[in-house]
Amino acid sequence: MTVRLHWFLPTSGDDRSVVGVTARDSLQSRGTLRPPTLDYLAQVARAAESAGFEAVLTPTGSDCEDAWLTTAALIPQTTRLKFLVAFRPGVIAPPHAAQMAATYQRLSGGRLLLNIVTGSDADEQRAYGDFLDHDARYARTDEFLGLLHTAWSGQAYDFEGAHYRVAGGRLRRPPAERPPVFFGGSSAAALPVAARHADTYLTWGEPPEAVRRKIEQVRELAAAEGRRLSYGIRLHVISRDTAEEAWQETERILGTLDPAAIAAAHERFRTSGSTGQRAMAALSGGRTDGLEIHPNLWAGFGLVRPGAGTALVGSHEQVAERIEEYAALGIEHFVLSGQPHLEEAIRFGECVRPLLSSPEVPAAA
Repeated sequence: MTVRLHWFLPTSGDDRSVVGVTARDSLQSRGTLRPPTLDYLAQVARAAESAGFEAVLTPTGSDCEDAWLTTAALIPQTTRLKFLVAFRPGVIAPPHAAQMAATYQRLSGGRLLLNIVTGSDADEQRAYGDFLDHDARYARTDEFLGLLHTAWSGQAYDFEGAHYRVAGGRLRRPPAERPPVFFGGSSAAALPVAARHADTYLTWGEPPEAVRRKIEQVRELAAAEGRRLSYGIRLHVISRDTAEEAWQETERILGTLDPAAIAAAHERFRTSGSTGQRAMAALSGGRTDGLEIHPNLWAGFGLVRPGAGTALVGSHEQVAERIEEYAALGIEHFVLSGQPHLEEAIRFGECVRPLLSSPEVPAAA
């Protein structure tokens, strides 16, 4: 299995500890926070490009800079790096999204990847004006992605569904190359949508056996639709010259977290409407011990950070071995991050990437 490596763009700010939507309220000190200026994000993007990463994931949420605008500004700052832009179907109409993606493809020379984020915390969804429940959001995403691909065909179309209505729709300048669609979701409502529309099914970093079961389930659903998907995983990385150094880093990170904030975050994640978020919360259990849930797989980030909550921890050789273990299950895309993202992108590119047996070499733009 070819390994395709992607990095993360910290558009809510960077730090030497946990960064993420809720982490800002969960640290004892934020004195080292690096603001997400265009200059700093350009440094991270160029470092990721130089380190051999194919793309950078740019998150979506109220605590982040807008992913579309930020990455568009970074197009001229890079030469071949692709941008995995996360966005929520519920806050943008499908014909407009199709036009935005087509424009982006032309301006970037085909460097757009799309990460569909159907939902998040219910309070944040409502803050964006979205009051649908969990399953209804996935039904809307189903319609949205169908309309997106219809628009990209360049043909005239009409549509009337439960969530969208389009009359006389047509994208006058469709993209020469449709941007690949990455899609995550672990619920019974999410998986069929992924099977019908996604190019890559993306999961958070659960232990290999759980990932294997999920891949098999999605693969069966996709086969029933006459489709074949690729698969990806989202993980943090703490890779050092020795395993001892790497695990010492986890202890340092734990020391920056406020116990009261850990308890509050765990309760919020445990009762989340997101199946995947509840799974991440179960991996840590809200505790600060016993967080190595599989060899070299640490659940400490999930104590306070929503979304991806696990990290590969160990020597460079051990981290490479764990990546190969997931690749053997059928994982092709590895969306990685490390705090701070600038230095850790360089470290990974120099120390881990050369150890992988089959990393894909990104093509020039």
